[in-house]
Amino acid sequence: MLESDLANPPGLCQTGRPPPPSLRMERKRILLADDHQIVRAGLKQLIDAEPDLIVGGEAATSAEALSQLREGAWDLVLLDISLPDRTGVDTLRLIRNHLGEVPVLIVSAFPEEQYAINLLRAGANGYLKKDADSDEILRAIRVVLQGRRYLSPVVADLMADRLDQPGAGPAHQDLSEREFQVLCKLASGMSVTQIADELFISVKTVSTYRARLLTKLQLASNADLTYYAVKNGLIQ
Repeated sequence: MLESDLANPPGLCQTGRPPPPSLRMERKRILLADDHQIVRAGLKQLIDAEPDLIVGGEAATSAEALSQLREGAWDLVLLDISLPDRTGVDTLRLIRNHLGEVPVLIVSAFPEEQYAINLLRAGANGYLKKDADSDEILRAIRVVLQGRRYLSPVVADLMADRLDQPGAGPAHQDLSEREFQVLCKLASGMSVTQIADELFISVKTVSTYRARLLTKLQLASNADLTYYAVKNGLIQ
């Protein structure tokens, strides 16, 4: 037996040296998109402490998030629903239309009954409240990374209620993705022309969506749409 064998007997790992690259755990790269630095810092601390996860980038605006998504490879996006330059609804639509199928987990301060079903319908892979505990956040991340949708107990109950009693929930939960998008913009005070320019559709098309909204929600004016959105917590 060689002297080196005595120093490092067969079957025992040497200490103080990292394992070879082939044996290291590959960490999933996550992009944090939230305009509150303190929220990003808390999520980053939680995620980076996990051996299989790492925050690979941060974005405070929708534009920053989209730019980073175009430039790199990501395993998951944690997306806030309220970004200063563009809503999470719009950002999610742009991701789905132009950036493929990167998983998106919505992280929001809004209650699930206000946005969750509409965003899941629009292509989100899960909806998580910002006040969720650490275990639930990590569980949601891993569920989505496994290619499944994360449904919190509240969201699961909402979806079950819709199956048992169609139409029992708020009327906006039955809107199409585009109708919901237009509702939020009209309710925030944007004109039909402004919405058309932002969504790259015609004024006539926006007007058609507006008419559908008024019919489906049984409302009469833009002021009614705004009141409905405020009452249901869709805008602040």
